[in-house]
Amino acid sequence: MAANIRPLSDRVLVRPLEEKETKKGGIIIPDSAKEKPQEGEVVALGTGKIDENGKKVDFTVKKGDKVLISKYGGTEIKIDGEQYLIMREDDILGIIG
Repeated sequence: MAANIRPLSDRVLVRPLEEKETKKGGIIIPDSAKEKPQEGEVVALGTGKIDENGKKVDFTVKKGDKVLISKYGGTEIKIDGEQYLIMREDDILGIIG
């Protein structure tokens, strides 16, 4: 379970959201042809970034946010058979919705 991992500093644990297998036109996309997911859900946050003045900077994202992530950003890890990404908050491109 993801609760066993606590990111450090300004890092965020993200669960990639997979694309749907069937597109609007009814075409089924095989796993080998799917692109890496660009959306994910924030599962856990690190302790926070410290600026050059020694002050803690709050996270912009929060647990449960649906985010847009860089296609090849972060480090892939597998926990209990499920894929996750650990990335810096700066690697998150935006919050969806």
